[in-house]
Amino acid sequence: MRKSGTLTFVLFALFALQGSNTFAQKHKAGDIVGIWYNEERTSKVQIYEEGNKFFAKIVWLKEPIDSATGKPKTDHLNPDPKLQQTPRLGLVILKNFIFDGKDEWKDGTIYDPNNGKTYTCHIHFSDSPNVLKIRGYIGISLLGRTTYWTKTILLP
Repeated sequence: MRKSGTLTFVLFALFALQGSNTFAQKHKAGDIVGIWYNEERTSKVQIYEEGNKFFAKIVWLKEPIDSATGKPKTDHLNPDPKLQQTPRLGLVILKNFIFDGKDEWKDGTIYDPNNGKTYTCHIHFSDSPNVLKIRGYIGISLLGRTTYWTKTILLP
C-alpha cells in the first residue's frame, strides 16, 4: 500500500510538471503589435514591426490641443531644438526592439515626451495577454520605472 501511494504521488508530480511546461506561455514576436492605451489612458500607442524590429508611435491623445497655445501639442521638451515643433500625434516613442524568442522585447529605447528623455527599455507581457509591462531605465533596470499598457482594439 505504501509503494502504490508513493508511485501515485510521483506520477502526479511528473504529470503536474509536464502540464506546467505545456501551459507555459511562449510568445511570438508579433504578439505586441497593436494599439495600446498608456497607463493613464491619456494616449493610445500603435506598436508595429518594421523589418525585424518593433517601434511604437502615438496615434491618439485624449487632449491633443495645448491649452496654453490653442494649437496641437508638440514635442516641446525635446532636448534637440530642431525637434521641439514635432507634433506629438505620430511621434515615435519606442524604437528598435528585438524579440528574444521567448517572452521579452529588448535592446530598444522609450522616449517620454512628458520630460524629453530617452531611456533603455524592455517589454514583457504582464499576467495577461492584454497588458504589457514596460520597464524604462538608465544604466541598470533597478534604476527605472515600470508602466503598464492595456491593449485596445478601436480608435475613438
